[in-house]
Parts: sequence; structure tokens; C-alpha cells
Amino acid sequence: MADTVPDRVYLLMPQAMILAAGRGERLRPFTDQCPKPLLPVRGKPLIEWQIEGLVRAGFDEIVVNGAWLAEPLESYLAQGQRWGVPLHWSREDPALGTAGGVVQALPFLTDPVFVVVSADIHTTYAYELLRTRLERWRDSPGEEGSDPPVLAHLVLVEEAHYPRDFSLDAEGRVTQPIGRAGTYGNIGLFRRSFFTPLKRGENADLGALLRNAVSRRQVSGEWTVSPWINVGTLAEWQRAENHPKEFDSCPSP
Repeated sequence: MADTVPDRVYLLMPQAMILAAGRGERLRPFTDQCPKPLLPVRGKPLIEWQIEGLVRAGFDEIVVNGAWLAEPLESYLAQGQRWGVPLHWSREDPALGTAGGVVQALPFLTDPVFVVVSADIHTTYAYELLRTRLERWRDSPGEEGSDPPVLAHLVLVEEAHYPRDFSLDAEGRVTQPIGRAGTYGNIGLFRRSFFTPLKRGENADLGALLRNAVSRRQVSGEWTVSPWINVGTLAEWQRAENHPKEFDSCPSP
């Protein structure tokens, strides 16, 4: 399916992008026939948990990228009718990486501020928190001109199973790991200008871009205590499936 930009006037509806183009190498052979975002967790595909959480938080438009086994993923999600939101597809061949995929989808992401999440996390994080911050960033574009400007906001997870990627300083800016540290939860709010230095069609890694921006103090963050699992291995997939109680309720912001 070719990328198409809807022929309509955008009213700056809250937008989110779900990264779903990965191969899922560590979950082979399951991902040889099934795209990783469609792997089932607690009765529904991984990506469906993300869509439901975003819609519940008031995100009115969703963009999904696809590369490996994109056809069955598109067939399942269609255009978002079952969730009552427009869902747009950004195809990549080959996959362009986590940052390259966002840049490829920028024609759909018309809002100057938008959320980016991974399809393969399982969490009860309240996306309403990012929706509130998104509205605040929209209303205060001058914050981008602060010194240094904040171009991204990350949700950090303090969980022993995962690497210590970043810390937060007293001003809420993300720093290199020191003292209390945690992993990037693959949930973030981004200004469009964070990605515009890259070219469409260029393979680029979001982690590398974030580390560079962190070194310039251009990234803020927050800690979350919400249950969170990165379903990247068979062990983590089983953990998500076997520990349902911690995911039974979604906290309010």
C-alpha cells in the first residue's frame, strides 16, 4: 500500500506515531510469520494495547510505520475504524530505523508536537500525561527558544531488568546515567524540529539522536512507576503474559 497524505485540512488534532517496522530478531521463529506488533499478549496484539491507550488519552490521529510483514499488520489494523480514529500508514522498504521511520512519516505528522511510542512495549502508562504536556508545548512555543531549547520529553523507567540509559537532573533535564538512572521507556513527546535535520529515506537511530540531544541538554523527562515491559525477547513476552495483575488497571494522570 503506497503512502498517501489525506486530502483535508488538519486542525492540529493530537497525533501519535507507533513504531512498528522492526523485524523482531530476538523473537524468531515467531516473528518469521507474524509481525512482532501482532504477537498476542493477554488476549490481544501488542500494538492494540498501545492504540487503545492513546485513544483513551484523547489522541485523535495515529500514524503507524511498517516494513517487515507490513501487509498482515495493515490488514489487521486497517484505517483505524474499530477504534474510531484515523490511522495512516507509512511504508518503508527497507526499514529505516527508529528515527528514520519518524522522518519518513513527517508528511502525516503535521502537528508541531507529537508523541512517538514503540509497538512492542506493554504498559499501563497514562498517555493523558503526555497529552497534557503536548497541549502546554503548543500553547508555549517560546519554550523552544529557551537556552538550551527542549526538543523532546522522555518517559523513563526504573526497572532492574533493563539498561540504565539516563538520569534526570534537578531541573528535569535528561542526563547521562548517574545516581538514580533508568531506561528510556520508548515513549516520548517530540517537537517536529527534533527530526527536521534528517533527510527522508535516511536510516537513522533514535537512540543516537537522543544521546546527542541529551549532551546538549535539549531533552526533559519524567519517571513513571507504571508497569512496563519491553517485549523484545521470549522471556519478556512470557513475563508480560504471566503477570497480568499489575496490568489490570490504568492509573489516572
